Amino acid sequence: MRHALSLTFLAMSSTAFALEPANIWIVVNKNVPESRQVADHYIAKRGVPKTNVIELDLPKGEDISRGDYDTKLAEPIRMALTDKKDAAKVLLTTYGVPLRVGGQPPSAEEQKELNTFRPDLDAARKGLAELEKKDREAKTLDPARAELLRRHVTRLQFREKTLTHPESLACVDSELMLLWWPKYPLERWVMNPLHFQASERYRKANPAAVMTCRLDGPSVEIAKRLIDDAIAVEAKGLTGEVVIDSRGIPFTGKGDSGHGYGGYDESMREAAKLLETAGMKVTLDTKNEVLPANSAKGVAIYCGWYSHANFVDCCEYVPGAVAWHLASSEATTLRKNDSKVWCPNLLKKGVCATVGPVAEPYTVGFPKPAEFFGTLATGEYTLVEAYSRTVLMCSWMTVLVGDPLYNPFKKNAKLKSADVLPSPKGGRNISP
Repeated sequence: MRHALSLTFLAMSSTAFALEPANIWIVVNKNVPESRQVADHYIAKRGVPKTNVIELDLPKGEDISRGDYDTKLAEPIRMALTDKKDAAKVLLTTYGVPLRVGGQPPSAEEQKELNTFRPDLDAARKGLAELEKKDREAKTLDPARAELLRRHVTRLQFREKTLTHPESLACVDSELMLLWWPKYPLERWVMNPLHFQASERYRKANPAAVMTCRLDGPSVEIAKRLIDDAIAVEAKGLTGEVVIDSRGIPFTGKGDSGHGYGGYDESMREAAKLLETAGMKVTLDTKNEVLPANSAKGVAIYCGWYSHANFVDCCEYVPGAVAWHLASSEATTLRKNDSKVWCPNLLKKGVCATVGPVAEPYTVGFPKPAEFFGTLATGEYTLVEAYSRTVLMCSWMTVLVGDPLYNPFKKNAKLKSADVLPSPKGGRNISP
């Protein structure tokens, strides 16, 4: 029944909430001239109203502190859109807008507590190291004392982690999805209320979320090309081969809700089967090794893993291609031309849209491949809608790069919404 309700929501969304250029609001860094150039190009090509631009005084780099994010980025956007909440469905960040927001710093009270117990933690670590050294040298370890010290160290380390908020950094775009939410926990993530399996109760209990997307890349020319390619390909529909590079990891549903390695690998295999059934030519690789260079030509869709921060030029892509590689660091930068991470290199190779994390996202930080590519292949959703309905978390690590209005299969739909099921089969829905 839950699956049926989810699919009903998917079918309703495409007709009830058609996305228009007027629903796009473009975020520009006024300190980076190229940022405005990309915005102006998008306005000219897509017909976004010229008034739908928010120029901000932002750092020039790819990182922004939590304090600057709050005061220089999020709050000015809220002020600009206060009376336009319903119309502003998408925030489009551009080349030059910071990519990653730093972690939440300890409060004065938390810092005081850290200063108090850190000497104790250092002493406990040192004491445990000395005990273990003596045991190696003389075999005189006192097991009971060592165990007490280990537990003490573990407790202090857990408290240190709680106070320093190590997983409170995030992708700027993912954080902006919760623009209208009041204060929420910054540690780790918030479940995405736009996800197609999120309950109606969860949606109604919280403020609306905003869809986000980014026009960015190793150069301003690439950022502009994402727009031009999207429009050109839409006119006739995306055609080409599908390459899915899974790892052959089994999924049994036991001990894996479908959000671990086995679940995501199974979703890649399900994506391959779904798109092949839809009539697309599909290459599915199930060997653990990543596909080597020059493995395929004429590729329209690529999804694979796992070559961490080490791009492999495995495919030659057609204009309009949508491609991403599931690994931990693949959008830690979008602009460094010499980077080995996947997202900027895919963009340099001509890809029109990609997804990647700005820091460790775990597998759950990515959309399920079968859900994302299946939704896109219906032709009923734009790129940003397909992503927003399949990414599980907000205030987390992944970024969507491309033209939010890009609908590659609008003219040549491959699937119907009813064909796109929660993936993997046998997994468990973790959306609230």
